[in-house]
Amino acid sequence: MSQPTGEFVPLRIRAKGWATRYFSAPISRVLIALHISPNAITTAGFFVSVGAAYLLSEGLIVIGGIVMLGGAIMDMFDGTVARLTGRASTFGAFLDSVLDRLGEAAVLFGLLVFYVREDDEVGAFLAFGTVVLSIMVSYSRARAEGLSVQGDVGIMGRPERIVVMGVGLLTRYPQYAMALIIAVSAVTIAQRTAHVWRNTDH
Repeated sequence: MSQPTGEFVPLRIRAKGWATRYFSAPISRVLIALHISPNAITTAGFFVSVGAAYLLSEGLIVIGGIVMLGGAIMDMFDGTVARLTGRASTFGAFLDSVLDRLGEAAVLFGLLVFYVREDDEVGAFLAFGTVVLSIMVSYSRARAEGLSVQGDVGIMGRPERIVVMGVGLLTRYPQYAMALIIAVSAVTIAQRTAHVWRNTDH
């Protein structure tokens, strides 16, 4: 595959390495000692996201944000546990990707339900738009990598979306967070499209 370009990707890789070394690896060793499987962690993280979605649908924005971030933190452990135990598998990677996207969609659906109940059209439109753009960012990466081109390029990947949404929920400004995610995700899709164009025949 072609190597990623752009100043944001190296920063993301460095941050991921730091988080793995100092945070997820030590906790993952505890999970290994408790004989908790990677797929069980993945599934549990998804259900935490569903719980966050319910809280958000009830208007519990800050608590829902805290639970959402808890689910996102759990997602840091499954891959590390799999690598440390030699249990990394193709199905595990597939399950992780699918449940990550479903969990993210569930959280945004919770917000959509809340805004529909509140008769807030702007909030509902932003929630729907965020779902669509988030899915397209993930799809653009998957499709690029299906063509043997590095897909994890651009500004707004899933970790960045989680951080922005988490800040928005904790500060009670989720609409601003969603507007930012929509705008920057559109840029990210354009970046990935341009990257694939440069690295394929056309």
